[in-house]
Amino acid sequence: MPRTNVGGISLPRILCGTNWFLGYSHQTNSKDRAIKEFMDEKKVTDILCTCVKNGIDAVMGPPSEFLVECIKKAEEKTGVEIIYICTPWKIEEVGWAKEKGAKICMPHTSVTDTYVNKRDKNLNGIEVWLRKIREYGMIPGLSTHVPETVIYADMTGLDVETYIQIYNALGFLCQIEVEWIYKIINEAKKPVMTIKPFAAGRLTPFVGLNFVVNTIRDIDMITIGFTSPYEVEEDVEIFLSIIERRKPNIEYQITRSKKSLEK
Repeated sequence: MPRTNVGGISLPRILCGTNWFLGYSHQTNSKDRAIKEFMDEKKVTDILCTCVKNGIDAVMGPPSEFLVECIKKAEEKTGVEIIYICTPWKIEEVGWAKEKGAKICMPHTSVTDTYVNKRDKNLNGIEVWLRKIREYGMIPGLSTHVPETVIYADMTGLDVETYIQIYNALGFLCQIEVEWIYKIINEAKKPVMTIKPFAAGRLTPFVGLNFVVNTIRDIDMITIGFTSPYEVEEDVEIFLSIIERRKPNIEYQITRSKKSLEK
């Protein structure tokens, strides 16, 4: 698994997302409920262990006791420290993130995007968050859905080491054309953690990864949510096949309508 660097911390280029652990499907309320009912501590721990086995030793997620417990269990099983990238909603959760072992802390988009001033082209006021994150000895970054965040933070020299930005071939949840997101990511002064590469399940991993991997920089990352250890293995193989420019060694899904394609 290739790695990059964020504020002096080595990170894998694939990060483990947590929407599919915590019940955020970005599809329907019934699917959110199904995720919460299906995902227990053992299932999440098994997925995290498989991530570690494949070189993915970093997890991005909100403040969650359930998530922290699963990370702890996976660390005990694998003997490998997992880097927790925490995205808090409230400023008091910065201290919680430090207490739970987070190495990188990034105010969630619901916080960050309220500071974006498009008229004056700045994020005045977000510095309170960034100072507190530094005071607690964590690496600060900004999670955002607003493309201007990256531009304004770079322009004004905010104390951040990385950004979270939505990026996928469908433009799902993107506020402007995908071409513009591409430009912003590739011109960012700091590494970017891209999220929703599969548009929350609307793209297959083969399609989603081929687009994102081929249009971001070697310093940037892709955050993927997994529902099983099998998905970890499959997605990592697709990712590696793209950067190694070879055919992925995966088993293609067979249905009755595809029987005519078999040799």
